[in-house]
Amino acid sequence: MSEGTSTDDRRRFGRAALVNVLGNAVKIAVEGAAGVAFGSVALVADAAHSVADLVASVVVFLWGGSRYETADEDHPHGHQRIEPLTALFVGAVIVVLGLNLLRESALGLLEGAGVTFSPVLVAALGFAMLDMYVVYRYTAWVNADLGSAALSALVADCLNDIYTTVAAMVGILGVYVGYPILDPLAGALVSVLVVYQGVEIARENVDYLVGAAPPEGERRRIVAAIREHAEVEGIHDLRVFYDGTDLEVEVHVEVDGSLPFREAHDVETEVVSRLRGMEGVGDVHVHLDPSGLGEWKDAPESGDGGE
Repeated sequence: MSEGTSTDDRRRFGRAALVNVLGNAVKIAVEGAAGVAFGSVALVADAAHSVADLVASVVVFLWGGSRYETADEDHPHGHQRIEPLTALFVGAVIVVLGLNLLRESALGLLEGAGVTFSPVLVAALGFAMLDMYVVYRYTAWVNADLGSAALSALVADCLNDIYTTVAAMVGILGVYVGYPILDPLAGALVSVLVVYQGVEIARENVDYLVGAAPPEGERRRIVAAIREHAEVEGIHDLRVFYDGTDLEVEVHVEVDGSLPFREAHDVETEVVSRLRGMEGVGDVHVHLDPSGLGEWKDAPESGDGGE
């Protein structure tokens, strides 16, 4: 990635994160005011959910863009792991708040709902849905090119916001038709969805942080790219794992042992360049071996076997 492209991507990332900050702030103000004024647990729960979203989007705005910084002496592999760490924080905040909202909803069910219906509640929820839909569409559009884990977390959060606001709307309409118990029930449903969303975001980004292996399809894609080179006769000791959201590749590639040293070096350079040019691949380490030595590690991957 060139410096100009990186700067442009970081600028677009920042704009998308800022849109999430502003969208959540406006939603909190509108829903929170209406929910407190008319005693709606569902609206207060949905607004409180957006407080977590606001915190998360602020963290992404201030911190997440660090992934676009180049490698330095303190971070020789770059800053890729900062992004999933940011997304993990988003997931943790969402889980904690969701559990708190579930507690508040349970109290509403036990103690009775004190909500008063007003068209203002419906209008506030309608505005909240439109607000989050606009933020969702914009963030997803930007992230279609960037492929950011942090923005993906915000996209999921926006979509989940729409679902939870629909649940809150059901609760308010229940109050309108004479079933006020539906308001805390809707709040409870919102809370469960919030917790589920947070757990899923956290689970995905833990894999990025601990260097987990990618899905098998990614490994096959890399093996196929290596074997496409005409001089490659075998592969062994292949390791593919996450380094942040990028894939890191370590592999021993077998070539004809009689190749002149310079030609063998060219093969290595071409394989490394080919892999680094693949989508989602970051650092690549290739070690060349003469074919037919029968090295002890991962022997089935050599020659025509294994991969």
